[in-house]
Amino acid sequence: MQKAKRKRLEQAGWRVGSVTEFLDLAPEEATLIEMRLALSANLKARRLKQGLSQQALASRLASSQSRVAKMEAGDPSVSLDLLIRALLAIGAAPRDIARAIST
Repeated sequence: MQKAKRKRLEQAGWRVGSVTEFLDLAPEEATLIEMRLALSANLKARRLKQGLSQQALASRLASSQSRVAKMEAGDPSVSLDLLIRALLAIGAAPRDIARAIST
């Protein structure tokens, strides 16, 4: 956020902070959320790069298109196991998954 905008908001009585502060997340909770979002973004990018539809990926996983949409959106109802299994199903190597969550 730009300093000038932050200053205006604070002068107007708004508190400005991070999502972690707002939700009072422990560091490990924030890291887990970041990892989930990184895996979700990586899944979508790989799927699109391969020209697969959500339905095609769902078929590979014996799942539904709506579940794949939830995976790609970082929905908390999707397990990390399923995200990793989906990445492996479209050709990601374990090293690719590690790289995705380490950036």
